[in-house]
Amino acid sequence: LPEGVEMVMPGDNLKFVVELICPIAMDEGLRFAIREGGRTVGAGVVSKIIA
Repeated sequence: LPEGVEMVMPGDNLKFVVELICPIAMDEGLRFAIREGGRTVGAGVVSKIIA
């Protein structure tokens, strides 16, 4: 999270860079979910492939 941001609430927008643990095929525009403990805690869209 950016400096000074501790939590993001529903309706907030955030840009961040993620390094995946395991390789997976992804394309720009792909929608994804972020899951923790069997619950969906976030969702997003791939906006740019860096590598």
